[in-house]
Amino acid sequence: MVIGLNHRTAPVAVRERFYLSEDNRASAARELAGAEGVEEILILATCNRTEFILWASDPAAAANSILSFLTHHYGLKLCEWKHFYRLLDEGALVHIFRVVSGLDSMVLGEPQIVAQVKDAWSLAQKAGTTGRFLDAVLQKALTVSKRVRTETAIGNSAVSVPYAAVELARQIFGSLEHRKVLLLGAGKMSELSAQYLKKNGASEIRVINRTLEHARELATKLGGVPVAFEQRWAHFVEADVVISSTSCPYIIFNRDEAELLARARAGRPLCLVDIAVPRDLDPAVRQVPGMFLYDVDDLERTVQHNSGERESAAAEAQKIVAAEAREFRRKLLAERVVPTIVALRQRLDQICRQELDSYRDEFGPLTRDQEQALIRATSRVMQKIAGALARELKEVPEKAEQEQMTAVVQRLFHLDPPERRLPAPSSERKEQVHA
Repeated sequence: MVIGLNHRTAPVAVRERFYLSEDNRASAARELAGAEGVEEILILATCNRTEFILWASDPAAAANSILSFLTHHYGLKLCEWKHFYRLLDEGALVHIFRVVSGLDSMVLGEPQIVAQVKDAWSLAQKAGTTGRFLDAVLQKALTVSKRVRTETAIGNSAVSVPYAAVELARQIFGSLEHRKVLLLGAGKMSELSAQYLKKNGASEIRVINRTLEHARELATKLGGVPVAFEQRWAHFVEADVVISSTSCPYIIFNRDEAELLARARAGRPLCLVDIAVPRDLDPAVRQVPGMFLYDVDDLERTVQHNSGERESAAAEAQKIVAAEAREFRRKLLAERVVPTIVALRQRLDQICRQELDSYRDEFGPLTRDQEQALIRATSRVMQKIAGALARELKEVPEKAEQEQMTAVVQRLFHLDPPERRLPAPSSERKEQVHA
């Protein structure tokens, strides 16, 4: 099951309220892993989406657990639940495969989502909140993503959010030759944005980060200059383009500061691109003359242009995703009944042993040949019964019918329902995320 919201269902003002930082993701996953209806959980949080990916024993109870969590920790109001989608079974699989393949991104085919999913999976594994089923789903999703990018042109003309930021800056200044760039934050998005700006003529890059060492590392990569956070004002005054992408949970540049900055710049325009969620820059900055502020929703509108080739490739990719999801769902349904099949075989084996013991007591002693003949005969009968029932349970196309048949088999053969399986501790689990 997938419960979440994204750039299609909620504006950035809503998305940033329910964004979970990396530290919060780990603690939230551990809390929810023990919640009613939830067996395994992974949380994916980016600037465009916050999603809870679940393996749920009781979907309704699991959804209520997520609702309660968001209400308690993030102040979710009932009227805001409309921004969240809830996807089950094959619908959830299709969605996960689309996300990892870049088909549900703000920019079709954008490559960064694969690394983000891998990071989320690794974090969940370390927290001990994924297990056999979600691990299998995520591994399959990465395989599908690779197939989509290999067999279609979805990535050939893909642009990125940093690319869109450059396009917005170009609309203001025309040429970016000799423009001065200020990066707030030393993360991957800041690096990508700076690389695009340099390719388009920007000559001076300053990197500001609360940790000066991180600023120095990125500045070295880009051939720029690191700046201490405390010295940022002078560089704001000189900059032409500001790209902000920090992990700060609150506003770091407000309208009052923007008005002071506008006076200090004597009317020179400033392009500010806020690609952080939660946002770094106060939306009210837009009201200050000379301040051209764009956030991730503005970037989405920018990247929708010239998307014809990507749309065509996306249609091909969607067919691959749909077929892979149907086949993988069938395998998951078969996997769900394995504990019952194992218990059935054990029960049939127990019945055979009991009947052999009764036969020996009544007609024994038996010769060695007689003993082996009886064992072979009872074994063949047991295998045929178990095999026939296993095929019926595995090949049922609908989940509800499979659950009914499984319950009937469990009742007929007096099998205990499989206990709820808890994910193994992360220390006992082999790392499955590959670079």
